[in-house]
Amino acid sequence: MPIEEKADLLKFLAPFQPDVQERALWLRDFVWDLFPQANELIYDNYNALAFGWSPTEKTGHTFCTIAVFRTNNNLQFGFYQGAGLTDPEKLLIGNGKQYRYITVPDVKAFPVTYIKQLLQQAWINSLKLVKDPKQMMQGETITKSISAKQRGK
Repeated sequence: MPIEEKADLLKFLAPFQPDVQERALWLRDFVWDLFPQANELIYDNYNALAFGWSPTEKTGHTFCTIAVFRTNNNLQFGFYQGAGLTDPEKLLIGNGKQYRYITVPDVKAFPVTYIKQLLQQAWINSLKLVKDPKQMMQGETITKSISAKQRGK
């Protein structure tokens, strides 16, 4: 089961503070519970650990992401195509052409119901991006990249 395939993710989360690890894993469980048919894509970059979900193995089809930043331990829950989402409460941050996110300093304040609505929109939008049905996959965890630069512990 994909949610159980977290050896790489745990290794990449190890340098972060325990509370950051707990928040990231809580958010991961939150998404997996809602979208077990999606695929988790993991990117261990030099400045952040990012992992997200896609109906394929392509980054361009990703509908949501979790990013943990190395320099400040900030955690973001974001939407790759977030600019196209209906956000009536204006909770999403960002001014670019695509990405929108919220910061998650505490899971107790995480707007679960609202984010579920945004996730549903984002999932539908990501499915529309898939032009070749043969690209569809289900329930995989895929480590896409590992930074050559090592993080300090």
